[in-house]
Amino acid sequence: MAMISPRLCGLSRRSDLCLPEHKVPRCFRKSISVRCAGEVPSSSSSSVSVDADFDAKVFRHNLTRSKNYNRKGFGHKQETLQLMNREYTSDIIKTLKENGNVYTWGNVTVLLAEAYGFCWGVERAVQIAYEARKQFPDDKIWITNEIIHNPTVNKRLQEMEVQNVPVVGSRKQFDVVDQGDVVILPAFGAGVDEMLTLSQKNVQIVDTTCPWVTKVWNVVEKHKKGEFTSIIHGKYAHEETIATASFAGKYIIVKDMKEATYVCDYILDGELNGSSSTKDAFQEKFKNAVSRGFDPDRDLLVERTMMRKYGVVNVNEHFINFNTICDATQERQDAMYKLVDENVDLMLVVGGWNSSNTSHLQEIAEERGIPSYWIDSEERIGPGNRIAYKLNHGELVEKENWLPEGPITMGITSGASTPDKFSTSKGKKHYSLLEAGSMQLSTGVRNRANNRGAAERRPAVEGHPTVGLGLVAEGRPAAEMRFAVKAWSTVEVGSAAKERPKVETTPVVKVGLPRGTKFKA
Repeated sequence: MAMISPRLCGLSRRSDLCLPEHKVPRCFRKSISVRCAGEVPSSSSSSVSVDADFDAKVFRHNLTRSKNYNRKGFGHKQETLQLMNREYTSDIIKTLKENGNVYTWGNVTVLLAEAYGFCWGVERAVQIAYEARKQFPDDKIWITNEIIHNPTVNKRLQEMEVQNVPVVGSRKQFDVVDQGDVVILPAFGAGVDEMLTLSQKNVQIVDTTCPWVTKVWNVVEKHKKGEFTSIIHGKYAHEETIATASFAGKYIIVKDMKEATYVCDYILDGELNGSSSTKDAFQEKFKNAVSRGFDPDRDLLVERTMMRKYGVVNVNEHFINFNTICDATQERQDAMYKLVDENVDLMLVVGGWNSSNTSHLQEIAEERGIPSYWIDSEERIGPGNRIAYKLNHGELVEKENWLPEGPITMGITSGASTPDKFSTSKGKKHYSLLEAGSMQLSTGVRNRANNRGAAERRPAVEGHPTVGLGLVAEGRPAAEMRFAVKAWSTVEVGSAAKERPKVETTPVVKVGLPRGTKFKA
């Protein structure tokens, strides 16, 4: 995802969509709790607050070098990887890979995405967690969040007696963690406040944070010290967003294009599309998604836009673009765009229902008008020709006769937290999701050729060149948060639009540049 940090007379902001703001002293920042921007820190059972002058980078540097910290495993890698292979690999996937990701069972042809499933960072996190259990067989082990967004893997860790730190309301109850306990930090990372709390408790910390996530933290920290403002793309309660925000200075978190457009409209005094209104309405809308003391008039004021204020020639002095989408997320999205261009009758998207990167795979199929079924386990298929699945916007749907009669072609992909094989609820027997799907598909119902033809006739919306606005959290696609910038002629920041056009209607920001004006980020 493209990360851009605009500078406005010097205020520091972080990642995703960063717009210039007025300069304020670094000491301006008050004590914060990163659980929820509008929340008052509670009792000692929750994580500690972090003061304005607290240097998170120095703290993390020292923590990673302490004797009670481990992020590289304990020497049991081969043994634990063999165990994971037995638990999570699939013969069906092996067959597909050996045949160029295409195979026909009966009257069903399955196309497997070129990139799918467990990414390197997820596999690494799960493997280190397995090592921790082997290294500390008799110790109490806690984990601050789900290791990854997959119910099968999380349930497996519970069976290994890795316990979740309890949560009351929105606050984690770290008082249950005693000195000498082992605490695992998940692949998404943990907020600075949580790491500080655990460090003070003198526990053994096993850090499985994906290196791609810590890479974003480093960039955010640089933006903070360089007095830049950050607009972060993500869900304010998502673990990765929380952790990233804890390394930021001033920030606002926007969930989707609609919220990002609202922010831009506010910056432009309602001249974008009129979706924003008063300052009070703005603060109410984002009350849980901003840093403490956030003032949109001060922290987002850019005299309409950076280009209007500073001019095209000087815009790069106030605008930083950094690509923070991880390779694995990008590869899975690129593979999905390829897959939907194939002549598929339907799509099966597999991954945890709280997985953001999986939701965007589902989104791609939905945008193309392809019937797509997002399931989190094989238990969602059946009995009979029935399926329970989730739509991209969150609705849970049950459908009878979801599988057409063959011959048909089905595309399959899965999110970065998804193993090839899922466990049954009792954990005694493993079924391949594709085996379950192919068994159902072989029954057949009817051919969808006519329906597919209708889907193909859907007009694609021509995408405009775009300005990426600093996407940072949750492995979100850069395409989702793009803003088409249309003046008298088109202004383009970055090359993402050329690399992967997206079928969507994008809001247009009129910036009043002279005809023919161009600049390069």
